Amino acid sequence: MAIRTILTAVLIGSVAVPAAAQDAPTALSLVAKNLEARGGAAAIDAIKSVSFEGRTIFPGDFEVGYKEWRTTSGPNPRGRVVFSVQGLDIIQAYDGSGGWKVNPHQGRKDAEKMSADEGRQMADGSLLGGPLLSAAKDSSKVTYLGREDFDGTLAYKLKVAQKDGDEFVYWLDPDTFLEIKIDETRRVRGSQQTTETELGDYEKIAGVYFPMSIESWSQGQPNQRARTIIATGAANPALTDDLFLEPKSPAATSTKGN
Repeated sequence: MAIRTILTAVLIGSVAVPAAAQDAPTALSLVAKNLEARGGAAAIDAIKSVSFEGRTIFPGDFEVGYKEWRTTSGPNPRGRVVFSVQGLDIIQAYDGSGGWKVNPHQGRKDAEKMSADEGRQMADGSLLGGPLLSAAKDSSKVTYLGREDFDGTLAYKLKVAQKDGDEFVYWLDPDTFLEIKIDETRRVRGSQQTTETELGDYEKIAGVYFPMSIESWSQGQPNQRARTIIATGAANPALTDDLFLEPKSPAATSTKGN
């Protein structure tokens, strides 16, 4: 009987260990669950462009209009964000190779090139699936960091380390596996900066879930939040290249014409 008991225990143990190991979360399994939760690879691949419209509320209840476009047409993703303030548009865009911006409230009506740091940030923001779902394509390293409480939710944590040194830490909801928080750490002008972002109010656009509420702030300054509330979103709008390309200044155009 003793031998049978020992043998039974060994057999049960040998079966239980692989089953437990199989159930243990890994970076690969969590990314797969997030992909499925967002809508699946087929639905995401079917979206070639997307547009959003809403409003952004800055600290002090300063509210501005918000519009955004992203597209995967061409060799690299492209994106454009517009903040409408007092009848003037602040534009930030990425054309697939570099970023540019226009800020008439700083006395500049012509476009100017972004720094390389700003351009990388715009490039990541233009990804339809975000850096997490794009990690496999751009050879970023994804690491499972365990679980951590976030606002009463014991979330799964994943770190995405990009080749250029930028890092993203994702908190995934344990029930939906959607992103509920992202910490984005970059080296900007030689110093390390971290931006924290909370995501919520997910809604489906062409079968893919996108957050309709995005709150961001610099690490250590949670009282200085900017909240973007998306009112409408659309998949596969017709977008022209001019939307993303840096416009030529009137002076440059005039000189070329002469």
